Amino acid sequence: MSDFNHYDTLKVSAYASQAEIKQAYRRLVKIFHPDSNKEIPDNEQIIRVNAAYEVLSDNKSRLDYDEKLRHRQQKFHHSRQKRTESAQQHYKATRKTGKDVDEKIEEWLCRVYKPVNRILCTILNSLKEQIEELAADPFDDDLLDEFQDYLESCREDLKDAQIKFRSLPNPPSFAATAAHIYYCMSQLGDGIEELAYFPLSYDDRYLHTGQELFRIAKRLYREAQESVG
Repeated sequence: MSDFNHYDTLKVSAYASQAEIKQAYRRLVKIFHPDSNKEIPDNEQIIRVNAAYEVLSDNKSRLDYDEKLRHRQQKFHHSRQKRTESAQQHYKATRKTGKDVDEKIEEWLCRVYKPVNRILCTILNSLKEQIEELAADPFDDDLLDEFQDYLESCREDLKDAQIKFRSLPNPPSFAATAAHIYYCMSQLGDGIEELAYFPLSYDDRYLHTGQELFRIAKRLYREAQESVG
């Protein structure tokens, strides 16, 4: 069955009488006739007009055509309904997916970002006081022991933060935040190890380098917070 609708081709209603169909056909034939149309006739259009009239001018063939047309329209409506239902299901699935994403983000923030954030904050803000206490007498054995105990405590806390950080994959929308946290922990680890060399050598350069690494870590920590908003 042609994809063209014969009624549309003759520009008549599906309920048109035989007289209206004949009149429409004659009008179109006249329009496409070379004597009344100086332009080159559209042969495909003429063929469609003749085919439409051949079908619709005969009552039996018109009835058969109407039945096929109804079947095609029902099939079209059914197909459109299925597409609509599919689109609705996709929309619901998308909403569910969006909800799942929100839940994963919330889980990551609660189980990873917030506890890691607290640990890093504690480590970063504790160094100044330790350095001030050590400055009272950098060669005092008791102060050096306390400083080493402090650094060991920082190592343990940092290890805990790293374990929590790896416990869940970070959401794509928080990739920048996760990157800042990762590099912050890396700088802290290097800073702690630099500071640990001071009690072994009494070389102030290790203190200066360690403090500089802590400052870099603190900047990364702030950038991580800012990226969360």
